[in-house]
Amino acid sequence: MRWLRNQVIAPLTEELVFRACMLPMLAPCTGLGPAVFTCPLFFGVAHFHHIIEQLRFRQSSVGSIFVSAAFQFSYTAVFGAYTAFLFIRTGHLIGPVLCHSFCNYMGFPAVCAALEHPQKWPLLAGYALGVGLFLLLLQPLTDPKLYGSLPLCMLL
Repeated sequence: MRWLRNQVIAPLTEELVFRACMLPMLAPCTGLGPAVFTCPLFFGVAHFHHIIEQLRFRQSSVGSIFVSAAFQFSYTAVFGAYTAFLFIRTGHLIGPVLCHSFCNYMGFPAVCAALEHPQKWPLLAGYALGVGLFLLLLQPLTDPKLYGSLPLCMLL
């Protein structure tokens, strides 16, 4: 059940609500750029239920729970901006849904563990290569012509 929730239900419903419904409603009011950065703030706040869950089950100290929540809010807001970008560029919801599912599966990269690993330099080089390729290929691989549709900004 947890796998189904994390890999299928949450990515599908959250991307449907925050990208397919909320983003097109915000864009005409705020403009496309502000909508891409405003919508993910709602997405980040929607994950605050984890604070209640951790407080209820006393999984950590109150301070560490709030630090964790602030980190998760930041991470989900940045991720939300990325998936909003994917949705706008491709005009399809499947990219953000698959990306969300993959992100839920992988979790946040264990950079601290890589720093303590005996082979830390190859690992850090792999991280740097991954970030570099991501940034280099982001625009060409999200070209609307590849997806047979008009980008959302053209529809607005």
